[in-house]
Amino acid sequence: MTAQLLQPRTIPTASVKPSITIVVSPRERFGYTQQSLESIYKYTAIPFELIYVDAGSPKHIHRYLVKTAAKRGFTLLRTDHFLSPNQARNLGLSQVTTDYVVFLDNDVHVSSGWLEKLWQCAQETDATVVSPLTCVGKPLHDRIRLAGGEARIFMDIKGEQIRRRLYEKRFLADRSAAVIKHQLYRRACEFAELQCMLVKRDIFERIGYLDENLLSSQEDMDFSLTVNRAGGQMFCEPAAVVTHVPQTSYHWSDLAYFMLRWSDAWEVESLMHFQQKWDLDMDQYFLQRYKQLGHRRRQAFLYPLLYQLTKGKSGSRLEAFAIALERWLNQLITDRHSRLSNNPVRKLTPADRSPGALARKSLRQQQLRLSALNQPGVAVRISQPPLMGH
Repeated sequence: MTAQLLQPRTIPTASVKPSITIVVSPRERFGYTQQSLESIYKYTAIPFELIYVDAGSPKHIHRYLVKTAAKRGFTLLRTDHFLSPNQARNLGLSQVTTDYVVFLDNDVHVSSGWLEKLWQCAQETDATVVSPLTCVGKPLHDRIRLAGGEARIFMDIKGEQIRRRLYEKRFLADRSAAVIKHQLYRRACEFAELQCMLVKRDIFERIGYLDENLLSSQEDMDFSLTVNRAGGQMFCEPAAVVTHVPQTSYHWSDLAYFMLRWSDAWEVESLMHFQQKWDLDMDQYFLQRYKQLGHRRRQAFLYPLLYQLTKGKSGSRLEAFAIALERWLNQLITDRHSRLSNNPVRKLTPADRSPGALARKSLRQQQLRLSALNQPGVAVRISQPPLMGH
Protein backbone atom coordinates (compact mmCIF):
# COMPACT_ATOMS: atom_id res chain seq x y z
CA MET A 1 0.00 0.00 0.00
CA THR A 2 1.04 3.63 -0.46
CA ALA A 3 1.63 5.62 2.70
CA GLN A 4 -0.61 8.67 2.97
CA LEU A 5 0.17 11.97 4.62
CA LEU A 6 -3.21 13.37 5.60
CA GLN A 7 -4.31 16.80 6.65
CA PRO A 8 -5.88 16.68 10.12
CA ARG A 9 -9.52 17.55 10.60
CA THR A 10 -10.29 20.69 12.56
CA ILE A 11 -11.24 19.45 16.01
CA PRO A 12 -11.73 21.67 19.06
CA THR A 13 -9.64 19.24 21.09
CA ALA A 14 -9.25 21.58 24.04
CA SER A 15 -13.00 21.38 24.73
CA VAL A 16 -13.27 17.61 24.27
CA LYS A 17 -12.60 15.48 27.33
CA PRO A 18 -10.87 12.20 26.50
CA SER A 19 -12.79 9.05 27.35
CA ILE A 20 -10.04 6.44 27.57
CA THR A 21 -9.35 3.31 29.59
CA ILE A 22 -5.88 1.76 29.64
CA VAL A 23 -5.93 -2.04 30.00
CA VAL A 24 -2.55 -3.35 31.17
CA SER A 25 -1.96 -7.10 30.87
CA PRO A 26 1.03 -9.46 31.01
CA ARG A 27 2.99 -10.26 27.89
CA GLU A 28 5.52 -12.89 28.95
CA ARG A 29 6.85 -11.99 32.40
CA PHE A 30 6.25 -9.79 35.45
CA GLY A 31 9.66 -8.33 36.30
CA TYR A 32 9.07 -4.94 34.64
CA THR A 33 5.66 -4.35 36.24
CA GLN A 34 6.65 -1.46 38.51
CA GLN A 35 8.74 0.46 35.98
CA SER A 36 6.05 0.18 33.34
CA LEU A 37 3.18 1.23 35.61
CA GLU A 38 5.13 4.15 37.07
CA SER A 39 5.94 5.40 33.57
CA ILE A 40 2.21 5.56 32.78
CA TYR A 41 1.46 7.82 35.74
CA LYS A 42 4.60 9.88 35.24
CA TYR A 43 4.21 10.61 31.54
CA THR A 44 0.41 10.76 31.02
CA ALA A 45 -1.17 14.18 31.50
CA ILE A 46 -4.69 13.71 30.12
CA PRO A 47 -7.45 11.98 32.15
CA PHE A 48 -7.70 8.21 31.88
CA GLU A 49 -9.06 5.19 33.68
CA LEU A 50 -6.90 2.13 34.21
CA ILE A 51 -7.68 -1.56 34.54
CA TYR A 52 -4.78 -3.81 35.49
CA VAL A 53 -5.04 -7.53 34.79
CA ASP A 54 -2.75 -9.41 37.16
CA ALA A 55 -2.70 -12.96 35.81
CA GLY A 56 -0.75 -15.09 38.25
CA SER A 57 2.09 -12.74 39.11
CA PRO A 58 4.49 -13.65 41.97
CA LYS A 59 3.44 -12.64 45.48
CA HIS A 60 5.77 -9.63 45.72
CA ILE A 61 4.43 -8.24 42.42
CA HIS A 62 0.85 -8.83 43.52
CA ARG A 63 1.49 -7.02 46.82
CA TYR A 64 2.91 -4.07 44.92
CA LEU A 65 -0.14 -3.96 42.62
CA VAL A 66 -2.62 -4.13 45.52
CA LYS A 67 -0.83 -1.29 47.28
CA THR A 68 -0.57 0.82 44.12
CA ALA A 69 -4.20 0.19 43.15
CA ALA A 70 -5.27 1.50 46.55
CA LYS A 71 -3.04 4.55 46.16
CA ARG A 72 -3.82 5.34 42.52
CA GLY A 73 -7.44 4.24 42.45
CA PHE A 74 -7.39 1.88 39.48
CA THR A 75 -9.26 -1.39 39.04
CA LEU A 76 -7.18 -4.50 39.71
CA LEU A 77 -8.30 -7.90 38.42
CA ARG A 78 -6.39 -10.87 39.83
CA THR A 79 -6.29 -14.52 38.78
CA ASP A 80 -4.02 -16.93 40.60
CA HIS A 81 -3.22 -18.79 37.39
CA PHE A 82 -1.72 -17.61 34.13
CA LEU A 83 -3.81 -16.33 31.22
CA SER A 84 -2.90 -16.08 27.58
CA PRO A 85 -2.46 -12.47 26.40
CA ASN A 86 -5.82 -12.34 24.60
CA GLN A 87 -7.63 -13.90 27.56
CA ALA A 88 -6.16 -11.22 29.81
CA ARG A 89 -7.00 -8.43 27.36
CA ASN A 90 -10.58 -9.66 27.00
CA LEU A 91 -10.96 -9.80 30.78
CA GLY A 92 -9.88 -6.16 30.98
CA LEU A 93 -11.93 -5.17 27.95
CA SER A 94 -15.08 -6.61 29.52
CA GLN A 95 -14.80 -3.88 32.19
CA VAL A 96 -14.32 -0.94 29.83
CA THR A 97 -17.13 1.60 29.38
CA THR A 98 -15.20 4.49 27.79
CA ASP A 99 -15.15 5.41 24.09
CA TYR A 100 -11.55 4.25 23.65
CA VAL A 101 -9.47 1.45 25.08
CA VAL A 102 -5.68 1.27 25.09
CA PHE A 103 -4.11 -2.18 25.22
CA LEU A 104 -0.71 -2.03 26.87
CA ASP A 105 1.64 -4.87 27.78
CA ASN A 106 3.19 -4.87 31.25
CA ASP A 107 6.74 -4.55 29.92
CA VAL A 108 6.17 -1.35 27.94
CA HIS A 109 7.73 1.95 29.03
CA VAL A 110 5.82 4.99 27.76
CA SER A 111 7.19 8.46 27.00
CA SER A 112 5.94 11.97 27.70
CA GLY A 113 2.73 12.81 25.84
CA TRP A 114 2.25 9.33 24.40
CA LEU A 115 -1.47 9.04 25.17
CA GLU A 116 -2.28 12.62 24.24
CA LYS A 117 -0.73 12.09 20.80
CA LEU A 118 -2.58 8.81 20.23
CA TRP A 119 -5.90 10.38 21.19
CA GLN A 120 -5.26 13.50 19.12
CA CYS A 121 -4.54 11.34 16.07
CA ALA A 122 -7.77 9.41 16.64
CA GLN A 123 -9.75 12.67 16.87
CA GLU A 124 -8.19 14.18 13.76
CA THR A 125 -8.45 11.07 11.55
CA ASP A 126 -11.46 9.28 13.05
CA ALA A 127 -9.24 6.19 13.14
CA THR A 128 -10.43 2.92 14.58
CA VAL A 129 -6.91 1.98 15.68
CA VAL A 130 -3.91 4.21 16.39
CA SER A 131 -0.53 2.70 17.18
CA PRO A 132 2.53 4.56 18.46
CA LEU A 133 6.09 4.38 17.29
CA THR A 134 7.13 1.25 19.16
CA CYS A 135 10.78 0.84 20.06
CA VAL A 136 12.59 -2.01 21.77
CA GLY A 137 15.36 -2.29 24.36
CA LYS A 138 17.61 0.27 25.98
CA PRO A 139 18.39 3.09 25.66
CA LEU A 140 14.67 3.77 25.72
CA HIS A 141 12.82 5.10 22.68
CA ASP A 142 15.59 4.63 20.14
CA ARG A 143 15.70 1.31 18.24
CA ILE A 144 12.48 0.98 16.27
CA ARG A 145 10.46 -2.20 16.54
CA LEU A 146 7.45 -1.03 14.54
CA ALA A 147 6.33 2.19 12.84
CA GLY A 148 3.16 0.77 11.34
CA GLY A 149 3.07 -1.81 8.63
CA GLU A 150 1.17 -3.68 5.95
CA ALA A 151 -0.85 -6.87 6.38
CA ARG A 152 -3.06 -8.63 3.89
CA ILE A 153 -3.93 -11.98 2.37
CA PHE A 154 -3.23 -12.38 -1.32
CA MET A 155 -3.61 -15.03 -4.01
CA ASP A 156 -0.31 -16.43 -5.23
CA ILE A 157 -0.85 -17.80 -8.73
CA LYS A 158 1.82 -19.97 -10.34
CA GLY A 159 0.62 -21.82 -13.39
CA GLU A 160 -2.42 -23.80 -12.33
CA GLN A 161 -1.54 -23.53 -8.64
CA ILE A 162 -3.40 -20.92 -6.60
CA ARG A 163 -2.42 -20.35 -2.98
CA ARG A 164 -3.80 -18.06 -0.31
CA ARG A 165 -0.82 -16.52 1.42
CA LEU A 166 -0.06 -13.96 4.10
CA TYR A 167 1.81 -10.75 3.35
CA GLU A 168 3.37 -8.78 6.19
CA LYS A 169 5.68 -5.79 6.16
CA ARG A 170 6.93 -3.77 9.13
CA PHE A 171 7.95 -0.19 8.49
CA LEU A 172 11.39 1.04 9.60
CA ALA A 173 12.15 -1.91 11.90
CA ASP A 174 15.60 -2.01 13.55
CA ARG A 175 16.37 1.60 12.63
CA SER A 176 17.38 4.35 15.03
CA ALA A 177 14.51 6.75 15.67
CA ALA A 178 16.96 9.60 16.21
CA VAL A 179 18.80 8.97 12.94
CA ILE A 180 15.70 8.70 10.72
CA LYS A 181 13.59 11.30 12.51
CA HIS A 182 12.81 12.96 9.17
CA GLN A 183 11.14 9.74 7.94
CA LEU A 184 8.75 9.54 10.86
CA TYR A 185 5.32 10.98 10.11
CA ARG A 186 1.72 10.02 10.68
CA ARG A 187 0.61 7.49 8.11
CA ALA A 188 -2.26 5.16 7.33
CA CYS A 189 -1.30 1.52 7.78
CA GLU A 190 -2.72 -1.99 7.88
CA PHE A 191 -0.81 -3.53 10.77
CA ALA A 192 -0.39 -2.70 14.45
CA GLU A 193 0.61 -4.59 17.57
CA LEU A 194 -1.62 -5.17 20.59
CA GLN A 195 1.47 -4.50 22.67
CA CYS A 196 0.36 -0.86 22.60
CA MET A 197 -2.54 0.54 20.62
CA LEU A 198 -5.51 2.86 21.04
CA VAL A 199 -8.78 1.33 19.80
CA LYS A 200 -12.23 2.81 19.33
CA ARG A 201 -14.30 0.54 21.55
CA ASP A 202 -17.35 0.30 19.30
CA ILE A 203 -15.34 -1.79 16.80
CA PHE A 204 -15.77 -4.75 19.17
CA GLU A 205 -19.53 -4.56 18.71
CA ARG A 206 -18.90 -5.43 15.06
CA ILE A 207 -16.01 -7.87 15.23
CA GLY A 208 -16.43 -9.44 18.67
CA TYR A 209 -13.76 -9.82 21.30
CA LEU A 210 -10.15 -10.81 20.66
CA ASP A 211 -9.68 -14.39 19.51
CA GLU A 212 -8.71 -16.48 22.55
CA ASN A 213 -7.80 -19.48 20.40
CA LEU A 214 -4.63 -17.56 19.56
CA LEU A 215 -2.70 -18.41 22.69
CA SER A 216 0.81 -17.20 21.97
CA SER A 217 1.19 -15.82 18.47
CA GLN A 218 -0.61 -14.27 15.48
CA GLU A 219 -2.93 -12.23 17.70
CA ASP A 220 -1.59 -8.93 16.30
CA MET A 221 -1.97 -10.08 12.70
CA ASP A 222 -5.41 -11.57 13.35
CA PHE A 223 -6.71 -8.37 14.93
CA SER A 224 -5.24 -6.20 12.16
CA LEU A 225 -6.76 -8.36 9.41
CA THR A 226 -10.11 -8.39 11.22
CA VAL A 227 -10.21 -4.60 11.60
CA ASN A 228 -9.20 -4.12 7.97
CA ARG A 229 -11.92 -6.52 6.82
CA ALA A 230 -14.49 -4.62 8.89
CA GLY A 231 -13.50 -1.36 7.17
CA GLY A 232 -11.77 0.20 10.16
CA GLN A 233 -8.99 2.72 9.56
CA MET A 234 -5.57 2.25 11.15
CA PHE A 235 -2.88 4.87 11.68
CA CYS A 236 0.60 4.99 13.12
CA GLU A 237 1.35 8.15 15.10
CA PRO A 238 5.15 8.41 15.59
CA ALA A 239 4.77 11.48 17.81
CA ALA A 240 3.64 8.95 20.43
CA VAL A 241 6.60 6.79 21.45
CA VAL A 242 6.73 3.72 23.69
CA THR A 243 9.39 1.04 24.24
CA HIS A 244 9.10 -2.68 24.84
CA VAL A 245 11.79 -3.58 27.39
CA PRO A 246 12.71 -7.26 27.03
CA GLN A 247 14.17 -9.11 29.98
CA THR A 248 17.92 -9.63 29.83
CA SER A 249 18.03 -12.08 32.74
CA TYR A 250 15.02 -14.14 33.76
CA HIS A 251 14.02 -14.59 37.38
CA TRP A 252 12.74 -17.98 38.50
CA SER A 253 9.39 -16.38 39.30
CA ASP A 254 9.07 -15.40 35.63
CA LEU A 255 10.22 -18.64 34.05
CA ALA A 256 7.02 -20.66 34.43
CA TYR A 257 4.88 -18.04 32.68
CA PHE A 258 7.53 -17.38 30.03
CA MET A 259 7.76 -21.09 29.24
CA LEU A 260 3.98 -21.44 29.01
CA ARG A 261 3.60 -18.24 26.97
CA TRP A 262 6.08 -19.50 24.37
CA SER A 263 5.37 -23.21 24.76
CA ASP A 264 5.42 -25.52 21.77
CA ALA A 265 1.81 -26.52 22.45
CA TRP A 266 0.50 -22.94 22.55
CA GLU A 267 2.49 -21.97 19.47
CA VAL A 268 1.30 -24.94 17.42
CA GLU A 269 -2.32 -24.43 18.45
CA SER A 270 -2.12 -20.73 17.58
CA LEU A 271 -0.55 -21.31 14.16
CA MET A 272 -2.99 -24.05 13.24
CA HIS A 273 -5.99 -22.00 14.30
CA PHE A 274 -4.78 -18.89 12.47
CA GLN A 275 -4.08 -20.84 9.28
CA GLN A 276 -7.51 -22.50 9.32
CA LYS A 277 -9.37 -19.34 10.31
CA TRP A 278 -8.01 -17.37 7.37
CA ASP A 279 -7.94 -20.36 4.98
CA LEU A 280 -4.22 -20.00 4.30
CA ASP A 281 -2.14 -22.58 2.50
CA MET A 282 0.81 -24.22 4.19
CA ASP A 283 3.82 -22.34 2.83
CA GLN A 284 7.35 -21.42 3.83
CA TYR A 285 6.08 -18.91 6.40
CA PHE A 286 4.30 -21.57 8.44
CA LEU A 287 6.95 -24.23 7.86
CA GLN A 288 9.59 -21.86 9.22
CA ARG A 289 7.47 -21.04 12.26
CA TYR A 290 7.03 -24.72 13.08
CA LYS A 291 10.75 -25.29 12.58
CA GLN A 292 11.54 -22.55 15.10
CA LEU A 293 9.38 -23.92 17.91
CA GLY A 294 11.00 -23.20 21.25
CA HIS A 295 13.61 -20.79 19.91
CA ARG A 296 12.43 -17.95 22.18
CA ARG A 297 12.87 -20.09 25.28
CA ARG A 298 16.28 -21.37 24.24
CA GLN A 299 17.58 -17.93 23.25
CA ALA A 300 16.23 -16.29 26.40
CA PHE A 301 17.57 -18.58 29.10
CA LEU A 302 18.69 -22.06 27.99
CA TYR A 303 21.69 -21.06 25.87
CA PRO A 304 22.88 -18.38 28.33
CA LEU A 305 22.58 -20.92 31.16
CA LEU A 306 24.58 -23.51 29.23
CA TYR A 307 27.22 -20.91 28.44
CA GLN A 308 27.61 -20.03 32.12
CA LEU A 309 27.73 -23.65 33.26
CA THR A 310 30.29 -24.74 30.67
CA LYS A 311 32.19 -21.44 30.40
CA GLY A 312 31.43 -21.28 26.71
CA LYS A 313 32.49 -24.85 25.91
CA SER A 314 29.09 -26.45 25.45
CA GLY A 315 29.19 -29.54 23.25
CA SER A 316 26.53 -30.78 20.88
CA ARG A 317 25.59 -33.74 23.11
CA LEU A 318 25.12 -31.58 26.18
CA GLU A 319 23.12 -29.06 24.18
CA ALA A 320 20.90 -31.79 22.71
CA PHE A 321 20.31 -33.24 26.18
CA ALA A 322 19.52 -29.78 27.61
CA ILE A 323 17.05 -29.04 24.80
CA ALA A 324 15.31 -32.40 25.31
CA LEU A 325 15.11 -31.78 29.07
CA GLU A 326 13.77 -28.26 28.53
CA ARG A 327 11.10 -29.54 26.13
CA TRP A 328 10.02 -32.15 28.69
CA LEU A 329 9.77 -29.46 31.37
CA ASN A 330 7.90 -27.19 28.97
CA GLN A 331 5.35 -29.90 28.25
CA LEU A 332 4.98 -30.57 31.98
CA ILE A 333 4.18 -26.90 32.64
CA THR A 334 1.74 -26.81 29.72
CA ASP A 335 -0.06 -29.97 30.84
CA ARG A 336 -0.37 -28.66 34.38
CA HIS A 337 -1.89 -25.41 33.19
CA SER A 338 -4.35 -27.20 30.91
CA ARG A 339 -5.78 -29.05 33.92
CA LEU A 340 -6.64 -25.81 35.73
CA SER A 341 -10.24 -24.70 35.44
CA ASN A 342 -12.80 -22.45 37.13
CA ASN A 343 -10.18 -19.76 37.58
CA PRO A 344 -11.51 -17.25 40.16
CA VAL A 345 -11.05 -13.54 39.54
CA ARG A 346 -10.66 -11.20 42.48
CA LYS A 347 -11.58 -7.63 41.73
CA LEU A 348 -10.30 -4.58 43.58
CA THR A 349 -12.08 -1.39 42.53
CA PRO A 350 -11.26 2.25 43.34
CA ALA A 351 -14.13 2.31 45.85
CA ASP A 352 -12.13 -0.13 48.02
CA ARG A 353 -9.21 2.17 48.71
CA SER A 354 -10.27 3.69 52.05
CA PRO A 355 -8.06 2.93 55.08
CA GLY A 356 -10.89 0.94 56.64
CA ALA A 357 -11.23 -1.25 53.58
CA LEU A 358 -7.49 -1.82 53.49
CA ALA A 359 -7.57 -3.03 57.07
CA ARG A 360 -10.35 -5.52 56.39
CA LYS A 361 -8.71 -8.70 55.20
CA SER A 362 -6.35 -7.00 52.74
CA LEU A 363 -9.22 -5.41 50.84
CA ARG A 364 -12.66 -6.84 50.25
CA GLN A 365 -12.62 -9.45 47.48
CA GLN A 366 -15.41 -10.17 45.05
CA GLN A 367 -15.35 -13.71 43.71
CA LEU A 368 -16.03 -14.08 40.02
CA ARG A 369 -15.66 -16.89 37.51
CA LEU A 370 -13.69 -16.86 34.27
CA SER A 371 -15.96 -19.01 32.12
CA ALA A 372 -13.93 -18.05 29.06
CA LEU A 373 -11.01 -20.19 30.23
CA ASN A 374 -13.11 -23.27 29.56
CA GLN A 375 -14.76 -21.85 26.43
CA PRO A 376 -12.11 -20.25 24.18
CA GLY A 377 -13.38 -17.24 22.31
CA VAL A 378 -16.22 -16.49 24.76
CA ALA A 379 -15.82 -13.08 26.38
CA VAL A 380 -16.04 -12.70 30.15
CA ARG A 381 -18.62 -10.21 31.37
CA ILE A 382 -18.25 -8.70 34.83
CA SER A 383 -20.43 -5.96 36.28
CA GLN A 384 -18.55 -2.65 36.28
CA PRO A 385 -18.85 -0.19 39.18
CA PRO A 386 -18.26 3.52 38.53
CA LEU A 387 -14.56 4.23 38.09
CA MET A 388 -12.87 7.30 39.51
CA GLY A 389 -11.12 9.71 37.16
CA HIS A 390 -7.39 10.41 37.30
